Amino acid sequence: MTSNPTPRAFQIYAPRRQFLRQLAWGSALVAVPGLFAEQLTLTPPQTEGPFYPDQLPLDTDNDLVTLNDSLTPAVGKITWLGGRLLTAAGSPIRNATIEIWQCDSTGVYLHTKTGGDKAKRDLHFQCFGRFVTGSTGEYVFRTIKPVPYTGRAPHIHVAVKIKGKKELVSQCYIKGHPGNANDGPWKGIKDQRQRESVTIDFAPLSGSKAGELTARWDLVMGLTPEIT
Repeated sequence: MTSNPTPRAFQIYAPRRQFLRQLAWGSALVAVPGLFAEQLTLTPPQTEGPFYPDQLPLDTDNDLVTLNDSLTPAVGKITWLGGRLLTAAGSPIRNATIEIWQCDSTGVYLHTKTGGDKAKRDLHFQCFGRFVTGSTGEYVFRTIKPVPYTGRAPHIHVAVKIKGKKELVSQCYIKGHPGNANDGPWKGIKDQRQRESVTIDFAPLSGSKAGELTARWDLVMGLTPEIT
């Protein structure tokens, strides 16, 4: 399966169109010349752990809620997570591979050493997905709102690969979640602007009759020889 497929549900799903319209509106702001008086806040690097899959699933597309042709969706609050991959100057980074991974609704990762009760793992949740950024640096995933587990606030991991090399690994968190204040990696981000950049809103998706959520997370990287 390719890294940036178009699942059947993505072709006809009305809430996805609404989410992409919201994403396009936000992208237009970034594209306005001279809008920013200074560079964008860099996304802070964070630990890759825990539990980047030690064996990738057969399905690695950007719809984590539905596996292959299964009619049974994953358990959880369906969330459209997306944004743009940008340089600090606001230029889009194209053809980069965005990977996300997270635990399922029971707190179990797709890993042989995962915490939680592996017997309870939601076999309908992919736990991992990939997407290749488009011409404006955009990316999108259909996943579930992250849940807490022992010792951690809810979060979603991300890795950015350029020419096969991981150039950024980070995590995003739920804005306003009480568990953030006690989360080690979240507290470890000392720059307030960087902390705010990874603490994002999970808001109701306009037009969704199923109570879906939307979360925008723009990823900002410093220039490297691999990118330039």
